[in-house]
Amino acid sequence: MNVRRLIPAVATTAVTALGLATLSACSGASAAGNTDKFDVVASFYPMAFLAERIGGSHVHVTSLTQPGQEPHDLEISARQTAQLEESDAVLYLKNLQPAVDKAVAQSEVKTKIDAASLTSLEKHGNEAGGHAAEHDSSKNEELAGLDPHVWLDPVRYAQVAEGVGKAFEKADPDHAADYKANTAALVKQLDDLNTRFKNGLAHTRTKVFLTTHAAFGYLAERYGLTEEAINGLDPESEPSASRVKDLETMAKADGVTTVFYETLVSDKTAKTIAADAGLRTDVLDPIEGITSKSRGKDYFTVQESNIKALQKALGAK
Repeated sequence: MNVRRLIPAVATTAVTALGLATLSACSGASAAGNTDKFDVVASFYPMAFLAERIGGSHVHVTSLTQPGQEPHDLEISARQTAQLEESDAVLYLKNLQPAVDKAVAQSEVKTKIDAASLTSLEKHGNEAGGHAAEHDSSKNEELAGLDPHVWLDPVRYAQVAEGVGKAFEKADPDHAADYKANTAALVKQLDDLNTRFKNGLAHTRTKVFLTTHAAFGYLAERYGLTEEAINGLDPESEPSASRVKDLETMAKADGVTTVFYETLVSDKTAKTIAADAGLRTDVLDPIEGITSKSRGKDYFTVQESNIKALQKALGAK
């Protein structure tokens, strides 16, 4: 089995000033800090979405990752580093974006919220959504081999939301009541999404699905499915010939009908394998960023599209 390391090497030197991308109307287009609101810098879309939903009108949210940018490959510009220092809080997911981890560690931002510390992370094998931990090259002993894609599991994402809400309440006590109410509403919506996933995928012809990017291990585990990934946690890595052959054999044995690809990386590998194995292709979105190609306008609508895509591919009854 072809094993890939957790995250590709990412240069952390300053690059051309790109500015901070914003993700919704409440984010605005101004700099990250020095506004009259609680200024939050988020590392990428799933973190920005939480900050916006929980913070509501009291926060100004900016994202270090631009819409359409593959978050694993993010580099931090000199301007972004300066803007990070001006913010009131940073919300990120440790071990997903090495450049962000380094910038946060060196930053003097008062409130640092690591989403990975707010829920449980697991080591996943390739068949369950990740790779074998013993082959991981991460220098972080505590997080080595742990799959960071927790936001795709509504239950774990709800746990993260609760932790973010408490952090906001502590950092900005004047608006604590609103943060608490917004968090409760978001958690309820995530609970409802969990129920729809559970009911929608309870009875299917097969429980195995094939993806190009091993991002869906937590989702697969939550709903009794098995993800077979062409690549590891790095969506840009290339599978070996032996791995491709193994996947084609597995697809035939397990009744797999579809090779899933995502919106932020090339679909070339998926289409090549699908053509060789006589399979269909479709989108299963890891929701690392929302673009015009996304099947939905936010986290929830994209997840609804993911449910439908899985139901079709797995032969829901």
